Amino acid sequence: MNVLVIGGTRFFGIHTVNGLLKRGHNVTLATRGNTNDVFGNRVSYINVERTNAESMKNALRNKHFDVVIDKLAYCSNDVKYALDALDCDKYIVMSSAAVYEPKHINTKEDDFNPLLKELVWCGRFDFPYDEIKRQAEYALWQKYGDKKFISVRYPFVIGQDDYTKRLRFYVEHTIKGIPMNIDNIDCQMGFINSKEAGQFMAWLISSDFTGAINGCSSGTISLREIIEYVEKKCNVKAVLSSDGDKGLYNGEVEYSINTDLAKSLGYKFSNLGDWIYDLIDYYIETV
Repeated sequence: MNVLVIGGTRFFGIHTVNGLLKRGHNVTLATRGNTNDVFGNRVSYINVERTNAESMKNALRNKHFDVVIDKLAYCSNDVKYALDALDCDKYIVMSSAAVYEPKHINTKEDDFNPLLKELVWCGRFDFPYDEIKRQAEYALWQKYGDKKFISVRYPFVIGQDDYTKRLRFYVEHTIKGIPMNIDNIDCQMGFINSKEAGQFMAWLISSDFTGAINGCSSGTISLREIIEYVEKKCNVKAVLSSDGDKGLYNGEVEYSINTDLAKSLGYKFSNLGDWIYDLIDYYIETV
């Protein structure tokens, strides 16, 4: 298949493209051209400014793709700019588990209905992250419901290539004895690793499924468990203080993500416990 990937040159977008190439698909990347080339002549390129409607129309005019994977649709305007310009048979958009109001234990896809609230055409900085991601889904479902689309909802994506360094924050602060202000240390939370997040997006292009779908590793972990692992491994003691640096996962509630739908389609996610401690070990070594 001919596949266009918008946002394939960074983080788990790279794993998505690698998964597509491994499956033998012809891949085109839509990019501003500011990222170092990681794929060479294995892919084709279209230069485009993703947040500019005219740039999208001009770059994509007279081009057809079997599938488009859009990792950069943060807000309703992004969805509009893409779908008003694209000619494709299937549109797979990177949403987020942040759309759930709120996430909770055993969060399922139908816990968020993007047809129930009013759509606001907005930019990326008009609302907090969770709300702009909801607006992106409102646009998709309410204005482009005639399209064949998949909305993929992940919790936090983490890995050695995670540019946000949120998990690394807790490892580094624990090892160095830097005070941390953590407001949810015992909350169980879900994660997915970056390689699997990319692979699942690539896997979905061959599925006949349409609609919203969750992705997440099986199982949960708390920040206390992570910190205690680092303490034991490094023979140190974390410093917890209300005056410390605010934890980068502060404000997150206790939750788990239900992936029964993905399993019913034939995709089985990894177990969180099988890989997260290896990732923590990597951060320990880098710190």
